[in-house]
Amino acid sequence: MVAVSGGVVFAQSVIVQGNRRVDAETIRSYATGQGSGSPQEIRQSLMATGLFSNVQVSRRGAQTVVSVQENDTINRVAFEGNRRLKGEVLLGQVQSKARGPLSQQLIDADVERLKEVYRRAGYGLATISGRIQPLPNGRSDVVFTISESGKTGIKSINFSGNGVYSSSRLRGLMTSTESNFLSWIKTSDVYDPDRINSDLELIRRYYLKNGYADFRIVSSDARFDDAAGGWVVDVTVDEGPQYKVGNVAVDSRLRDVDPAALQSLVNTSAGDTYNAEAVERSLVTLTTEVAKRGYAFAQVRPRGERDAAGQQIGITYVVEEGPRVYVERINVRGNTRTRDYVVRRELDLGEGDAYNKVFVDRAERRLNNLGFFNKVRITNEPGSAPDRVIVNIDVEDKPTGSFSIAGGYSTSDGIIGEVSLSESNFLGRGQFVRIAGTLGQRTQGVDFSFTEPYFLGHRIAAGFDLFSKFNDNTNIGYFESRVTGGQVRFSFPITEEFSITPRYSIYTTEIKIPNTAAKPYNDCSIPLEGITPGTTGASAASVNGFNCLTNGEATVAVKEAQGSTLTSLVGLNFNYNSLDNYQNPRNGFVAEIKPEFAGVGGDSKFLRVSADARYYREFLEDFVGIARIQGGHVQATSGDLRMIDHYFLGPTLVRGFAPSGIGPRDVSNDPTANALGGTTYFGGSLEVQFPIFGLPRDLGLKGAIFADAGTLFNYDGGSKSITNGAFLGCPAGSEGRQFNVSTNSVYQNNIACVRDKNVIRSSIGVSLLWQSPLGPIRFDYAYALSKDDGQIGTDPRTGITAKYGGDRTQAFRFSGGARF
Repeated sequence: MVAVSGGVVFAQSVIVQGNRRVDAETIRSYATGQGSGSPQEIRQSLMATGLFSNVQVSRRGAQTVVSVQENDTINRVAFEGNRRLKGEVLLGQVQSKARGPLSQQLIDADVERLKEVYRRAGYGLATISGRIQPLPNGRSDVVFTISESGKTGIKSINFSGNGVYSSSRLRGLMTSTESNFLSWIKTSDVYDPDRINSDLELIRRYYLKNGYADFRIVSSDARFDDAAGGWVVDVTVDEGPQYKVGNVAVDSRLRDVDPAALQSLVNTSAGDTYNAEAVERSLVTLTTEVAKRGYAFAQVRPRGERDAAGQQIGITYVVEEGPRVYVERINVRGNTRTRDYVVRRELDLGEGDAYNKVFVDRAERRLNNLGFFNKVRITNEPGSAPDRVIVNIDVEDKPTGSFSIAGGYSTSDGIIGEVSLSESNFLGRGQFVRIAGTLGQRTQGVDFSFTEPYFLGHRIAAGFDLFSKFNDNTNIGYFESRVTGGQVRFSFPITEEFSITPRYSIYTTEIKIPNTAAKPYNDCSIPLEGITPGTTGASAASVNGFNCLTNGEATVAVKEAQGSTLTSLVGLNFNYNSLDNYQNPRNGFVAEIKPEFAGVGGDSKFLRVSADARYYREFLEDFVGIARIQGGHVQATSGDLRMIDHYFLGPTLVRGFAPSGIGPRDVSNDPTANALGGTTYFGGSLEVQFPIFGLPRDLGLKGAIFADAGTLFNYDGGSKSITNGAFLGCPAGSEGRQFNVSTNSVYQNNIACVRDKNVIRSSIGVSLLWQSPLGPIRFDYAYALSKDDGQIGTDPRTGITAKYGGDRTQAFRFSGGARF
């Protein structure tokens, strides 16, 4: 009997012909299985498997005859000519696989895939071809021949529709850059569609932060231009008007929650420029507050009322009871290295808690800011019941360790090099570890640092530091110092901008005075045979001529301080930071106040308070004004203040002066050296940074003009009551201080002549700043407008007439480093 259905005759048997490797039953299943139909449909199904180069299907009465011609099997896939991309990487991008079917269509598709891989890697002009190398027994090798080109990056990024912010500014917001003469050392000009999308989001958030609530990206297009030899990215935007904040209100629809009590927690105020980030912070703050009051399911949503004519947005924060939905499960997926708990602890909710979208959005921002992942995405899916939701956190780990070799030069430390090894996600636990060694002309050291960002399961950063640093200070004070010790610290975030950091430090400071032929800085106390005037083989000493003082001698203040001093110190840092960008700030305020008390054991006994504040304001596009004030005071809590506990300042307070170039000095035997430090300093500076026109932005060059003013004064060492009857007096303008030290010399007694003038030092200057790919470099040239010139005097002990106690200036200062 013949069954007929819809005009299709179903065969009673299937004859398979021509197959060698593919099992006949596998082929027969396509003709007899569910969904089989006409011979043409059977042929199309078999060809779609990719196993056959040709298939013929025919009917012989009740029989169906399937004749196949099998494709060869791929023996292996090989690559020739690839140097920039490894074969393992390319193999993962092609569909041709060993022991898989061979077809020319598959090879052609793989050629296009490989071309796209090279385009994304920045080598879009690479030529690629594929060939088949036949082997016996129906096998073939597939060989892709690659002719790699030079790097082809992003040739241009073009914006249209923007009028408020220039195309140059918008390109500056992006992490993707255009190709230029720095392309040989950078990769940011390689076209990456994911990075472009991320950059467009940065631009969108920038507009929303600055009041353009209607901003949208109309279109973005990236095309490879063969003629230009690279990618061209075109972005069209619609800025819309800039809005101010109108009326701000809180509408509480929760019983027992007074909206007036929540009003003070809002971060937006009437008259401010509309800021989407401030609105987001307000949502988090209000949601957290009502949750503390027992409303776990409360939700806060902003309701905006646009006044297009007045260009204002009234914002009402509506606080209401949300749907009673619980978190059934939190899945962390994709993390191959980072521990699950490192991801989970960034959420302010857990399994079984009330679900709140505001907390989930904040967790996504936190995870992105950690720097542990290439991408983070949080999604929801329904749970086992209508009131249950499953939260899925998909992440992709990225390398977080770094080994670096840094080198540079500064006018204070000379040539300096550093080798460091750091890991910001140690063992996948989110801990920061760093060890570094420094070697330079006048400084050497080693330090180790460890930070646990979640101490005892709380959002408290705890850590410790171990360090040992040697400094050759003979160019400013005829002594060498080594500081060795450690510090324990805790950081408590109070708000997004404000934090408190208590710490405890214990360290030893060892002061040594070199006394060699090259550095005879203690030969009045310990004469050097053949070097110190008056010794055998040396010139004769004379009171009014050459003696142990004139070849350089450390002040008695240093001689009293030499040896080892233990300091045990507790401190507290108050930090406020509202900068828009930590690396390249344009707007915001950052301040730090540091009270410290030394005397919890140890030898040092003092109370010290210092403060530093900077305000950044962009007043024209790319023109940033910086105002800075700083100051500090230290005083002994028992006895005299040791010399090493004073402040030693120079260009960090007023540019144009040498390190330790300002402040009190001992002018007893050397008119220029032997800085003593001071107990009080204050200063301020004004600076304007601006772009250097005509140069590409990503070159990182900026110019600056500045004006500084400040002072350091009030040395608090030694005794003002002179008991040495042999003391002959100090040069005019200085004051005698007696120290508890014996020099065993007729040329140097235990008296220091201290010149301590509370004189305002000031300077103006220009700077060149280069945020180079190898590290930040800065050149300053300053001219001192006012300083302590010292005064002419004659030392009664040496008979030397000179200008004593003047500040040491340094017009040019260069500092920088390299990382490679």
